[in-house]
This record gives sequence, structure tokens and C-alpha cells, in this order.
Amino acid sequence: MRAITNTTIFCPEQGLIDSGTVLFDEQKIQAVGKDIPIPEGTEIIDGTNKYVVPGFIDAHTHQGLFDGTRGWAGMDGNEMTEAITPQMRGLDSFNPFDPALKEILPGGVTCINTGPGSGNVVSGQTFVIKPVGTIVDDMIVLAPAGLKVALGENPKRVHGVDNKRMPMTRMGVAALLRKTFTDANNYIKEKEMYEKKVIESQAKGLASPNLPKKDLNMEIVVKVLKKEIPLHAHCHRADDIATIIRIAEEFKLYLVLIHCTQGHKIADYIASKGVPAVVGPTIIDVPKPEMDERGFKTVVKLVKAGVKVALQTDTLPPMNFFHLLPMYAIKEGLTREEALKCVTINPAEILRIQDRVGSLSPGKDADIVIWSGDPFEFYSKVEKVFVNGKEAYSIE
Repeated sequence: MRAITNTTIFCPEQGLIDSGTVLFDEQKIQAVGKDIPIPEGTEIIDGTNKYVVPGFIDAHTHQGLFDGTRGWAGMDGNEMTEAITPQMRGLDSFNPFDPALKEILPGGVTCINTGPGSGNVVSGQTFVIKPVGTIVDDMIVLAPAGLKVALGENPKRVHGVDNKRMPMTRMGVAALLRKTFTDANNYIKEKEMYEKKVIESQAKGLASPNLPKKDLNMEIVVKVLKKEIPLHAHCHRADDIATIIRIAEEFKLYLVLIHCTQGHKIADYIASKGVPAVVGPTIIDVPKPEMDERGFKTVVKLVKAGVKVALQTDTLPPMNFFHLLPMYAIKEGLTREEALKCVTINPAEILRIQDRVGSLSPGKDADIVIWSGDPFEFYSKVEKVFVNGKEAYSIE
């Protein structure tokens, strides 16, 4: 058992607690607050003049799938041989020894949603991990965490421009998405028809019909149709955002907007639809036309409109600079409390893992970060990180 004492606790659920204590074991948080009874034999960590916050969560990255140190040999995040590849599991490309993973904990981040890129209309399955371990199966918090799809320039360029095949236009992207979900609906109906025929055959004493062939593509899309996993939609331009909302409503999907770069243009519309947004990358150059309005104003306008927002790096910038994202959002107009939610409880809720992470609540995983000072002050540093109650990083 460990206790961080005499510290400033900053949590999206409990708020700001001065001279507080966080008590935790080697797995879960046990108690948080003032005047917490400390069991005999507990290791005491003096938190005087320091801040304790929940581990940050990056809700959209590609860490472990794109190792730039190895050139083409490390590029394993885009299976761009065809436009529709929902059966791709990002975890099968994940390299736990990717050098970029070493930058996660020093940034105060203890949980990431990573997975395939956006070269395809349907790219594959994302998954949530904690960045400690050498075997991806042991690092997983949730898999699959979402089905990644992409609208806009990336799939148009990869398939239309580079390979002269569909989609070449935005309407082509939308058409392929509708076809994919329609095919999955038909797949469900075929299974239901088979089950009905089995019952009828058994009642008549006849042999059962042949079992329909299993389709790995359709199996994962069916999970999206049944809202078992969300649709993570890469979309920058306002019209692409509106298109994927339209499609999600047609098929009654749980939608998460990834990037949402021009979300500020239609913030009230997004809010009215109740769709969350994972905004970023923002600290980056302008690599393509649809990102020319990237900026933290988008975050502020979406939050003020009532959209549930999470901040993300998209693997850019390096994650040891992750705390700059809420800092710049505050500079643009968010309150410190709103900014904290955007990197803790909001991404946890968007990823559907809020029962385990996102706050310093008793019973949740002991993913705890000790900062030298206010985490949203430029000169503050991450001093210690605990993941599942075990020390995973120390600045010493």
C-alpha cells in the first residue's frame, strides 16, 4: 500500500483538494481526500508542493504501428491494398518496442487508443493499451475499442489518385461506407434466416441447413451496427463531419468524430447531435488542405457549445509534450477544469473505459501522476508515474 500525502490533488470529479492524500495498492485507488486514515505499514510519499492528477489519456494515436526509425519496414498502420479492410486488427501490427512508446509516460499519459491509419475508407480496429509491458496482449485495456473509418483527402488520394480505383471523390467514400453497412445488415439477416430454418428443420425432424460462411470483415462491422463498439471517423472538413453524422444516423451507430478540425464552423450542429469529438493534431504544420484551419479555437468552440471533447496527438507532436495540449486550450479560452476533463474523464467516457480510468476515484485503476507543480504550468515536470499502482516512471 502507498499513500501520497500533503499534496494538491487535481481531479475532474473531486475537483481541487489542498493538503490531500491519495491511498492506493498495487492495482486500485483505495481512498482520496483530506484526513484519510493510513494503514500501518503503508509507504508514504511526501507530496508537499506537488500536484497529483489522474494519468492523461490520448484518445487517438498510432503509437506502435508507425516506427519512423525503420523507414518502410516500420510502417505497419495502413493496409492500403484495398479500400475496405475492417478485419485488420491494429494490435497485430503493434510493436511494444517502438521507440515512441518511451515518450508516453514522461508526458503524464498512462493510456492510449492506438490503431490503423486513415489510408482506407475502412481501415480496421483500434485498441486501448497502457504503455507498460513487452507483450501487447498484456497491455490491452480494451480491444477492439473502435472501427476506424476515414473521409476526405486521405482515402481519395490513396485509392483514387494513386491507384485509379474507387473512391476518387467524397461521394465515392460515402457510397462505400453505406455499402459496407448495408452488406453487414444483410449478413445479419442471413444469419437470422439460417437460425429460423434450423428451428423449422428441427421441428420437422429434417437435417439442418448448411451453416453460412463466416466473414471476418462483416463480423466486426456487425459489432458496430449493434453498437457494441463505436465508429471512429477520421474527418477534418465541416462537410465531411456532416456526412459521417448523416451516415451514422441512417444506420443508428455510436459515432466518435476523430480530428474534427473544422468543427468550430458547425459546433452547434455537432452538439445538437450528441456526438463526441477527439480533436487534433493541433501542434503541427499544415500537411494538406483540409487541415488549414487547425487550431485550439476549435476545442474551445466545441466545448462551449456542449460537445464532449477529448484532446489527441495523432502521434504528432511527441507524447512527452502532451501536456502542452490542455495548456494551449486554456490559453485559447478553456478553464483549467474543462481542459483537465479533455485529457482525463472525457476520453475515458468516449472510449467507454471510464469504469477503470479517467479520474482518481476509489475502485479505479491506480494510474496516478505526480507533477512537480501545477501540470498546466510550463515549467512543471512529471516526477513519478504509477500504472496499476506500480511505479512505471521516475524522473530520478
